[in-house]
Amino acid sequence: MKAFFVFSGQGAQFAGMGKDLAENSGAAKKIFDSADQVLGYSLSDIIFNGPDEKLTQTVYCQPAIYTMSCAALEAFREKFDISPLACAGLSLGEYGALYAAGAFDFTTGLSLLAKRAELMDAACKATDGSMASVINGDPEVIKNVCAECGVDVANFNSPGQIVISGKKDLLAQAVDALKAAGIRKVIVLNVAGAFHSRLMASAGDALRPILDNTAFTLPSCPVYHNFTAAPAENIADLRANLASQVAGSVRWEECVRAMAALGADTMIEFGPGNVLTKLCSRTLPDIKTVNIGTFETISNFSEGE
Repeated sequence: MKAFFVFSGQGAQFAGMGKDLAENSGAAKKIFDSADQVLGYSLSDIIFNGPDEKLTQTVYCQPAIYTMSCAALEAFREKFDISPLACAGLSLGEYGALYAAGAFDFTTGLSLLAKRAELMDAACKATDGSMASVINGDPEVIKNVCAECGVDVANFNSPGQIVISGKKDLLAQAVDALKAAGIRKVIVLNVAGAFHSRLMASAGDALRPILDNTAFTLPSCPVYHNFTAAPAENIADLRANLASQVAGSVRWEECVRAMAALGADTMIEFGPGNVLTKLCSRTLPDIKTVNIGTFETISNFSEGE
């Protein structure tokens, strides 16, 4: 098996995720316990028991998904010794990818992500932003409409799925313009703010000095960054990519294609849900996909798949 590892992003969370991992894997339980100790409150209780309204809040959601994804990875590593050809993560998932590749330890990543979540939450509250998913639209038409309306392309997720982001009134104008251009399916999303847009610039700027004061190690395998769709060549670039990612476009489709081009035949998604495996199926249908998000999925996993 020649696999690349990917890590879930915001929106994949659900109350109860990872509970069976903590109950059946000592390595996973250690991750959850460590998160509670670092944060000074019981994140694991919120993850396991909700309520959903609290788990969905950015300040809890981002650390929760990172923690659960790392717990799934460590439970997997207890049973299987598979080194990835490369790693990547969708938005906050990039921190899981960097952890998997040894760029920092779990607690360093968690502390960074908790601060990132606070800064992004503050930026959401200071602005009036929203996002919309554009299905089966011409990318050039979408880019042009965004430029004309003063909004941004947040995510290039897969062929036929692009997400746009910006101020609510300007986003509404962009949605109308896209429909007028013949794009039939444009769905306004129920999100807390305009993630991966210029409205998040203050959060990215505030994160830079925190990243500069955090110790990193060059990853043991290529980690494809959302902002560049390429691995960083040095620690300075790695830090810059993480800061720029907050307000920059997520070039996910490019990341997946680049990792597969290394000779991979399988993508393993760590974390809740199966968003990234679905995106991969649309992008590269010949790549096998596996979800590792429960103890059962680990028990059923076969290296010969």
